[in-house]
Amino acid sequence: MPQEDSIAGKDPRLGKLLDGIVRLAAGDLDARMEVSDARDEIDAVIMGTNLLAEDLQIAYAELEQRVAARTRQLHEAHREMQHMAMTDSLTGLSNRSAFTTALTDAQEKAAAQGQRPAILLLDMDGFKGINDSLGHTIGDKVLETVAGRITGAVRDEDIVARMGGDEFAILLHDVTPAIAASIGNRVLAAVDGILEIEGHHVRCGASMGLRMAAPGQSAQEIMMEADIAMYESKAEGRGRLKSFQPAMLHARQLRNQLVNELKEAIAGNQLVLFYQPIVRLDTREIEGVEALVRWNHPTRGMVMPDEFIPIAEETGLISELGGWVLCTAVEQLQRWRNDPLTAHHNFNMRINVSAADLQRLEFVEDVRDALSTAKLDPTLLVLELTESAVIQGNDLDRYTLSSLERLGVGMEIDDFGTGYSSIDYLRRLPVHAVKVDRSLLSALGSDPAQPALLAAVLQLIRACGLGAVWEGIETEDQARYLLGIGCTSGQGYYFSRPLSEEVLTEQLRHHKTWPVAD
Repeated sequence: MPQEDSIAGKDPRLGKLLDGIVRLAAGDLDARMEVSDARDEIDAVIMGTNLLAEDLQIAYAELEQRVAARTRQLHEAHREMQHMAMTDSLTGLSNRSAFTTALTDAQEKAAAQGQRPAILLLDMDGFKGINDSLGHTIGDKVLETVAGRITGAVRDEDIVARMGGDEFAILLHDVTPAIAASIGNRVLAAVDGILEIEGHHVRCGASMGLRMAAPGQSAQEIMMEADIAMYESKAEGRGRLKSFQPAMLHARQLRNQLVNELKEAIAGNQLVLFYQPIVRLDTREIEGVEALVRWNHPTRGMVMPDEFIPIAEETGLISELGGWVLCTAVEQLQRWRNDPLTAHHNFNMRINVSAADLQRLEFVEDVRDALSTAKLDPTLLVLELTESAVIQGNDLDRYTLSSLERLGVGMEIDDFGTGYSSIDYLRRLPVHAVKVDRSLLSALGSDPAQPALLAAVLQLIRACGLGAVWEGIETEDQARYLLGIGCTSGQGYYFSRPLSEEVLTEQLRHHKTWPVAD
């Protein structure tokens, strides 16, 4: 560097200036150069360079502060996002993901320390009815209130989570089966009380399953088995705690097998309809038949509906099953009306409609299409609706019922008098009749007060402008008594058991009145 040596030789400050600029360019912002007493042009450059270094140092310090602040903000936002991802937005409880992680951690600690965790899985009973009748806003407040009651009933170290919908879970660390059951029953008692929500008094209990975690089980296995126990609780009457037993898993596997077989049955012509007559009590002529589905299982033989209808309702197969019944029944009625040997009987077809059907926008069109395909007048079809499906119905239910009324089909409340009855509500429903539950007739002859009760029920129904069909008629005396108090229609084993299409067709061809003589 001969030229630099030359510059430095002329004035040593120039060499220091050059060295300072190099250090500054390399990032050494602490580098400073002394100013000489000469105060000439070189000193002016040195002072400017020092000022530049100070400005850069300040700028860099502010930048580092901003970077540090932004980094803290990013970390806080990340923690907040993690919290949100692990928290139920409605109740503030842990969500399913957080609960699964906590249960996995508890299992790992149990393996290392010999502790035994347990989980309680809780599902509210009747919550859908609250949502349907009072709306989702009230339903959400019920969930918030229930979440608070659960939290207040457990220990501080227990983890409460909302798993989705109206299902909650509780993780218990290091407990015995007795302690876990005690906590579970305390939670059930807390949830079972009256909830006051915006002027509404709501009662919504719960069913609970308990699973003591076994060594080596995954979180998913433990939750599945708690879920099995919880559904066992619901099946046994709700409002109670059931501990998981291995036999329950076997029962669930059989149930799953039955679900798959039921799907095949609907698609594979294994279902058959039986028909039970509804009879005019004065003339004993047939005025209608109720279509009742049976499952002709390839290995088990004829399976009755009480075995598979609940499964169809739980698994969502009920609408597909109901669609098959609807089409098959109206086609059969068309064949009877077109048969010269049976056409002289002028009766209608009654089919049962599930609550799920009322919730389907397509249901009205399904009914219309079935009648159109069979070329049947809508008045020849009567849909039987359970009280529970319509008394607590929502706007969609009422829309479906109104649409069916405009279509012209008949509608009848089934199992009337089983505990849901609201006469004022019935007056406002587009139904023309009720079918009185057999339980009200069974005590006739043994309870002296029963005749007056039956007469009062019939008078109440007629005061609403509705007709009545009485179920469960098993004797001639019962039939005569009902006719005597003004009931015109009845159904029961006295007149006929449910019959296959072939047997009923034969009876229609050869008999005019019921009961049919042997």
